Amino acid sequence: MTILPRSLYGRLVLLLVVVLVTAQLLGLALHMHDRSELLREASGMQSARRIADIVRLLDSLQPAERRRIEAVLGTPQMRVEVDTPQGPLPLQSAEQRARALLFAAFLQRSVGDAREFTVAMTNVRPSDAPPPMGPGAGAGPGPGYGPEHGPGSALHLRMMKQSGGGPAFVVQTRLADGTPITFDARPPASTSHWPLRMLLSVAVVLGSVFVVSLLAVRWVTRPLAQLADAADELGRNIHRPPLPETGPVEVARAAHAFNTMQERLSRYLQERTRFLAAMSHDLKTPITRLRLRAELLDDPGLRARFSADLAEMEAMVAATLDFMRGVDAEELPATIDMRALLESLQSDLQESGGMVAVEAEGLMPFVGRAQALKRCLSNLMQNAIQYGTDARVIAAERPDALEIRVLDRGPGIPEADLERVFEPYFRLETSRNRGTGGTGLGLAIARGIARIHGGDIRLANRPEGGLEAVLMLPRRR
Repeated sequence: MTILPRSLYGRLVLLLVVVLVTAQLLGLALHMHDRSELLREASGMQSARRIADIVRLLDSLQPAERRRIEAVLGTPQMRVEVDTPQGPLPLQSAEQRARALLFAAFLQRSVGDAREFTVAMTNVRPSDAPPPMGPGAGAGPGPGYGPEHGPGSALHLRMMKQSGGGPAFVVQTRLADGTPITFDARPPASTSHWPLRMLLSVAVVLGSVFVVSLLAVRWVTRPLAQLADAADELGRNIHRPPLPETGPVEVARAAHAFNTMQERLSRYLQERTRFLAAMSHDLKTPITRLRLRAELLDDPGLRARFSADLAEMEAMVAATLDFMRGVDAEELPATIDMRALLESLQSDLQESGGMVAVEAEGLMPFVGRAQALKRCLSNLMQNAIQYGTDARVIAAERPDALEIRVLDRGPGIPEADLERVFEPYFRLETSRNRGTGGTGLGLAIARGIARIHGGDIRLANRPEGGLEAVLMLPRRR
């Protein structure tokens, strides 16, 4: 079982949506990665400038004044400790060490002197264990400070918790008079969040392109749907209006080819009908002459046999011409009272001695060709009477269709021949032979009429004996 839509429209829309969403998500991911890198670098440079400004400010102050403004200089993203022992920095990865070196170089350029900065990049969450300590782990050599104040200490973890945790730069240096100073800096937490404005913009783009894709694909596939509908209707109405030859070049060419085909078929059927009418007239004339000459025979037995053969020949010619002519092409669909049609056939067959019972309650009007359907039902009922002594007709409404069942009490048909009896001129030797008047065309004509209306006929043997013919006529929407 496939999960793909069955229609061309659905598959094109699915393909466009999948490609569009994938492209947008990949583009958004690349953009967010680049944006995060840029914001991280920008935030780091901003922190470096602030550290440089603080260093220059504290250089110009006396030790007593530095203590007073130390608390003022600190923020949740920047912790400052003046005149505290410095210790070894935490171990770092190669990427962290490279970024720490870049940060240290920027600090030296910002301060503008030969002062050394020892920088380490950490990535500590409040729930993390203290990172391992080790000598030479920083971006450069520097004097130590005690483990009670260094990275991984309770003080450092408290500083990280106050700033929300995450990547941070630990900077160690000395003021101009040799006083040690330590900075704990990290970018604001908001820099790692996806901006709602960008997500909204992507959603608007996806929604707009999705709607446009629906309309565009519908516009492209509509001519194909119209062509399919026209081809389906052509079997029921050869004189349907031609397709408009407009739109793109390919669509206009397909419509033109379809209209040309319809015109040729219509012309062929008209020529065939004229030929059959002429042939019917030409055949009836010699048959009539033979009938008159047979009446002149002196032998009554021979005269009767000649008359029977001529009657059979005339019936076969009429049935063959009816089958080849098919449904009257000039008859237009109309609204039919199916109950009245069935009751009319019942009366006609009962007048000729047939036994017919009709059950047709609650039927809705049906749009079709009245004379053709009358002929179809008449063939089914006559078969039931001829081979099953009587006919019982049950008509009922089904979802989107009208179902008419014709039941008889005859011998039935072998299972292997239930479909073969619809073939022209096929007869069952045991029951449907020329002695009973059958020509082998009644069921073929009936099925042809049913299919012209978009339906079909199926035969089935009844468990209690007899044959059931089911005519299904779908209702058009």
